[in-house]
Amino acid sequence: MMSQRGITSEDLYQITWVNDPTPSPQGGQLVYVSRKTNEARDGYCSHLRLLHLGSQKDRPFTSGEKDHSPAWSPDGSQLAFLREVDGKSQVWIIASDGGEAQQISHLKHGVSSLLWSPDGHTILAKSSVDMSGNEESEHTDPIDDKPKLLQEHVVDRIRMKSDASGLWNGRRSHLFALAPIDAEAIPVTTGHYDVGDYAWSPDGTSIAWIAQMPEEGEDHHDYTLTNHVYLAKADGSDVQQLTPEGYTFSRMAFAPDGQSIALLASDRSYGNATLVKLYTLQISGGELVCLSTDWDVQLNHSIVGDMRSHLTTTGPVFSRDGSSIFCLATIHGSVRIAKFARDGSSANYIWPNEREIYQFAELENGQIVAAVADTLNPGDLYIYEQPEDPEVEPIQLTRSNPQLEDEIHLSTPETFWFNSSDGLRLQGWIIKPHGMVDGVKIPTILEIHGGPHMMYGFTFMHEFQILAAQGYAVVYINPRGGLGYGQQFVDACRGDYGGGDYRDLMESVDYALSQYEFIDESRLGVTGGSYGGFMTNWIVGHTDRFKAAVTQRSISNWLSFYGVSDIGYFFTEDQIGGNAWDDTEKLWKHSPLAYVGNVSTPLLILHGEQDLRCPIEQAEQLFIALKRRKQTTRLVRFPGANHELSRGGHPHLRVRRLEHIAGWFNEYL
Repeated sequence: MMSQRGITSEDLYQITWVNDPTPSPQGGQLVYVSRKTNEARDGYCSHLRLLHLGSQKDRPFTSGEKDHSPAWSPDGSQLAFLREVDGKSQVWIIASDGGEAQQISHLKHGVSSLLWSPDGHTILAKSSVDMSGNEESEHTDPIDDKPKLLQEHVVDRIRMKSDASGLWNGRRSHLFALAPIDAEAIPVTTGHYDVGDYAWSPDGTSIAWIAQMPEEGEDHHDYTLTNHVYLAKADGSDVQQLTPEGYTFSRMAFAPDGQSIALLASDRSYGNATLVKLYTLQISGGELVCLSTDWDVQLNHSIVGDMRSHLTTTGPVFSRDGSSIFCLATIHGSVRIAKFARDGSSANYIWPNEREIYQFAELENGQIVAAVADTLNPGDLYIYEQPEDPEVEPIQLTRSNPQLEDEIHLSTPETFWFNSSDGLRLQGWIIKPHGMVDGVKIPTILEIHGGPHMMYGFTFMHEFQILAAQGYAVVYINPRGGLGYGQQFVDACRGDYGGGDYRDLMESVDYALSQYEFIDESRLGVTGGSYGGFMTNWIVGHTDRFKAAVTQRSISNWLSFYGVSDIGYFFTEDQIGGNAWDDTEKLWKHSPLAYVGNVSTPLLILHGEQDLRCPIEQAEQLFIALKRRKQTTRLVRFPGANHELSRGGHPHLRVRRLEHIAGWFNEYL
């Protein structure tokens, strides 16, 4: 133990991430995705691995530089997956016993996901379609050496950009049917809407999808945040709307008998703070029935971490006999698996506490294989042979990051609970630094999560471990507004940014000081990203108890945020309670920029130049105001980085970001 070293920012280059455990229908083995930074450290590479469940023999199965999204054919004889080449992913197929993979799709804008038909004769693939009519074919172009002239960008919709994909390019996400033999891509859906989640009916005669399809003659339907589930024949004809108005559906799954669909959805009764619940819907004109009415729990994966970005977590999954439905549940710092009886007669957790489960699958024998992270491990695969019995320990199938166990000292977070001054029960954690000496006071950093409707919890946080390795204690809590503690708790910050949430954070520092004698009250730091960046900005404008602060991808001015963020127009109205022209005073009152005259704390400002969620002008306004006041500040701009920099951005910039954070606190604490 004494020979172990502290973790560094550059250890990011050595971390391996595992995801998408996909059991073979033939039984006895599964494939999964192994991902890490590439050798040049300017991006990521991934390949598929084959794991034998009995012997635990684990070997590479594909050799592409960016292979992902595996899907077995129904008979288990073939594996389809996506391989990215030249920036576009296409569908490839490989035999179950290995060999050369063959490309079967050539869609012009690539493929984002795929599903086998139940008979194994067709693959349903999602791809982008240009709706402007300027492209003659959705298949790849022949070589064209003509110079491309710059074109103007005409915008006629309010959702004109996305932090994930940039400025809207006139394309919509639609489904195509691929016949693996001749690989002809046949359009299944079309129109001015985007297909979300989708599924085959068990008999293969129908498909269902989630979308916000406009009514005939409707213009600009992106003012609403609700959507519907639609059912059609396998060729996309005879489309029926299955769901009532007023819901936002996110994930879906057909029951094995094909008679009903399980859905994760929000009824939007608390706006963007509404908990996601589990519903079932009978195909033949049935009503939408909520199975989790009595559960004051978010039935989705909503934990904050800096290891994964844009990962598709597991949605509702029917048990193989169709009697139960599994889904993820976010509660008290954990993401667990919940099991609901299909008839609504029972509901319970089947996975132990204090972990982050991000994906899972049921095996033929009722065992469950899952991708699981905890505070000391970014994620590995485990199998629960008796998932109903919490006394039976899981079997670890992969050991993806042995260096984190063998070479590096990681500090185990300790969780604590305390009561706020107005009676809320709050959960937090503290990480003690490596090499603490009794009687020596320790500088301490308060970390604040984003969202605000997300949750800190029992998962690996590289940033926190680096700060602990640098000699800092790290305190982090879930203030009101975060998920994991019920509907009223998550709704409690709406319309009150900088009110009760600010008090929760300050009281968490007070509590930590009262409980941990080693914290040096004269050397406190604070940092956070997104909403956590907003709150960092708010804190330094309302107190000088912190001696250094780092704000990341933050909000400083709600008035400008309304019109420049990809979600600004609806997020501001929902969270602050107004717009920029009717409620100017309210938006300014909740803007940290309004209090910049009070700031004396040295403030480092980190921001991605391509961030469209919290655009960099938010950072620039704050920086210019502080510099004009001759305060201690610095702006660090990360080129090509969007809002996901900390958890999925360019690896080198992720490392540099961590070094800037530690460097600022080292200088001022």
